[in-house]
Amino acid sequence: MSDLPKAVSIKEEGPREGFQFEKGPIPTARKIELIDSLSKTGLKEIQVVSFVPGKNVPGMADADEVVAGLHAEPGVSYRGMWLNEKGLMRALASTKLEIQAGLVLTASETFLRRNQNRTLEENLEGVRRMADVYVEHQVPVHRVSIAAAFGCNFEGDIPREKVLGMIAQLFDIARERGLDVGTIFLADTMAWATPVTIKRMVGDVRDRWPDKTVALHLHDTRGMGIANAMAGLEMGVAHFDSAVGGLGGCPFASHKGAAGNVCTEDFVFLCEELGIETGVDLEALLESARLAEDIVGHPLPGSVKTGGALSTLRRRLQRA
Repeated sequence: MSDLPKAVSIKEEGPREGFQFEKGPIPTARKIELIDSLSKTGLKEIQVVSFVPGKNVPGMADADEVVAGLHAEPGVSYRGMWLNEKGLMRALASTKLEIQAGLVLTASETFLRRNQNRTLEENLEGVRRMADVYVEHQVPVHRVSIAAAFGCNFEGDIPREKVLGMIAQLFDIARERGLDVGTIFLADTMAWATPVTIKRMVGDVRDRWPDKTVALHLHDTRGMGIANAMAGLEMGVAHFDSAVGGLGGCPFASHKGAAGNVCTEDFVFLCEELGIETGVDLEALLESARLAEDIVGHPLPGSVKTGGALSTLRRRLQRA
């Protein structure tokens, strides 16, 4: 395990991906309550909302109100997500969000049609248009991303060669516009990855673009989330998305069972036990996880919020 990173950065996505996936309405004030709680855990990056039509994603209908109401903590970067220029304009209108963009392609056309009602060619053309918009509005573009990079509930396994080709297309679009993009995000949107495929994909991407940073967005639908995160760590990956309590999932992915992202507190616990620095206060994060469970009104799949952190147990045993 000599390739383990000394430290990792975590983008918390629970407030955005979690609340867009929940079936019942959640009061705006309670969404803000969770964001404010997470802001005090040591997390440095929190994705709080998605600027999408409320008719399509009811859980994000109050996105502007959530951003306006959150209490920004110094040193914490609050992020939003958008799919088109209209969503970007809403994000730019906020004074509380740090606006960073990515160029995103989806490896599964069937999922793309369900999620955005687009074909692969329309997706590619849309990326070109958005890249021009980012240049026009001087929005920094830090990453290229592939959704459904490992597999799809509708199309099955995604060939690595297809993913590598799409990444190359995104870098071509960026280069044509003078954009210097440093990070490649691989998203296991529908939880098809296993530790073996994580290592193969990360290895192939690194071989092709050794000067770029690789980041992972993992889901836990099939219970592989934390195992896949470990595989990423063993490959030296130091940038991860996660969701408090294991919140989340895509409303258009036809998930069954627990569909959330890899759980933030479980991932922080893993890193803590491996000696990897996260900058996160695990006990404070566990309080946020319990709060998230209270807000959604049903059990969340995260384990450490129930079992507790070993560091806390060790301290208790030492005092005894």
